[in-house]
Amino acid sequence: MSRMTVVYRVRSNAASIEARAQAIAVEQSVEMPLAAISDERVLREIVGEVQGIRELEAGLFDVRIGLAVETTGFEAGQLLCMLFGNTSLQEDVTLRCAEIPDAMCVHFGGPNFGVEGLRAACGADGRALTCTALKPQGLPPKELAALAWRLAAGGIDFIKDDHGLADQAYSPFADRVRACAEAVRRARAETGSRTIYVPSVTGSTDAAASQITLTIEEGVGAVMVEPMIIGVSNFHRLVRQFPGMAFIAHPALAGASRIAPPLLLGRLFRLFGADVTIYPNYGGRFSYSPQTCKAVADAARRPWASLKPCMPCPAGGMTLDRVPEILDFYGPDTMLLIGGSLLSARDRMTQETAAFAARVASHFEERSHG
Repeated sequence: MSRMTVVYRVRSNAASIEARAQAIAVEQSVEMPLAAISDERVLREIVGEVQGIRELEAGLFDVRIGLAVETTGFEAGQLLCMLFGNTSLQEDVTLRCAEIPDAMCVHFGGPNFGVEGLRAACGADGRALTCTALKPQGLPPKELAALAWRLAAGGIDFIKDDHGLADQAYSPFADRVRACAEAVRRARAETGSRTIYVPSVTGSTDAAASQITLTIEEGVGAVMVEPMIIGVSNFHRLVRQFPGMAFIAHPALAGASRIAPPLLLGRLFRLFGADVTIYPNYGGRFSYSPQTCKAVADAARRPWASLKPCMPCPAGGMTLDRVPEILDFYGPDTMLLIGGSLLSARDRMTQETAAFAARVASHFEERSHG
């Protein structure tokens, strides 16, 4: 029998924590009174088991629970359900981490490209990657394409749709992708850049698959998906359905889950197939700490069974002047996303983008020669 060890952080008093831990173990496995179960195999192999309780401070504990791997059905949504389904409704509990067995890693498959595949796709060797976003939503395809050309002409590696862009009347998906893909191709031909356009795919699984098929027809090799919006099972299905496509995972709605960001954004998104995981960087307009950001990046990149590493992508209100600090913090296996700061340059957008790309490229050259 194989179990995965799952750690929950629980607010409780010391007198109640053992019963609270046992209640979580039951809730996350069989969800019924154990006295009502007569099947010995279920009692022995399926019911969750409390493996340890550690007090962190008064009123706060880490509880380790072993859950049967077979209850996940090796399916992304069911895995998330078994990790934190019903217990997510209890406000005194946070899901902190989970030890995923190697056999599960092999089944899910992880990223299609990984860090080295992304480097090869955009011709970046030994440095961090650069990324920006097309904004704001509300613009028609022609205007978004004009922005895409100016950004691509500056030599940036990836230009992604803003996550708010979907299939709205003012910017239909097909029209937007055709216009922006053509603008990026033109900029590549005129400037020699190797910029990759990244459309945001949305909707049902069938709609998202149709959108990805259209991007392939337009010569686009990467897409962005919001796994918590489209559903982790659908996200994983799309990754496996399109093995020649790179997938960037956006964290929209992830903050509502009470799952520790290193586990969800770094580890689980990677397990389900994210080549890049976007998350809020410290010091921007979100509240993640440097320690949390570093933990997300480490979870995305560290060796893990047979899975390729996922590229961490810190974002959220980043500015050009912070590039050296951020790159020193994360190192070269990072995709740095600066959006509004570049778009705010307006007439100097191409020049500011070129300065961003040059600063990233020179940063590691200076370190290697210094």
